[in-house]
Amino acid sequence: MSDEGTNDGQQFDRLPATDAERTVEGRATRAEVVDYFEDRFGIPPATFDDYTFWEKGAGKIWVYAGDAPTPIEIEAIGMTCLRTRQEHWKPTTDFVQRFGRHATDCVIDLEREQARRFATGEDQELDWDGDWGYLIAAHEVAGELEPLGIGLYVHGELRSMVPKGRQRDLES
Repeated sequence: MSDEGTNDGQQFDRLPATDAERTVEGRATRAEVVDYFEDRFGIPPATFDDYTFWEKGAGKIWVYAGDAPTPIEIEAIGMTCLRTRQEHWKPTTDFVQRFGRHATDCVIDLEREQARRFATGEDQELDWDGDWGYLIAAHEVAGELEPLGIGLYVHGELRSMVPKGRQRDLES
């Protein structure tokens, strides 16, 4: 952990395990991140037993399958998984596509046309009887529910959060 008690946008710092170990104000803890994924999406905490979590800059959280010294000055480690220093924490598309199949809550199962529209980045009016906020959008492929990405559900509308460079026209 950085000794200064501040973020350094040029290095990765491992998230502290708990609030008692936090030295940088506002930095999420490993416990908070794992609890968030369990509380919001029902992803079991054991899913992350072999992973470490890191912050680079203010609130960009990365997940890494392994261990490394901290702090570490490199360009990337693992993949971005979460944005935390905003009003509502936002999982990334990469995270959802990698870990979303472990989710049991806040997963919206899209029909074929709905999934196609989601993948192209379109927002759409949908009925959902669950919580508002960030959802894992998924579609059944070969008998398995596959996560497509993260969506934001508010006021009866599912907003696709698929980044422009990752949007695909799945018309066939």
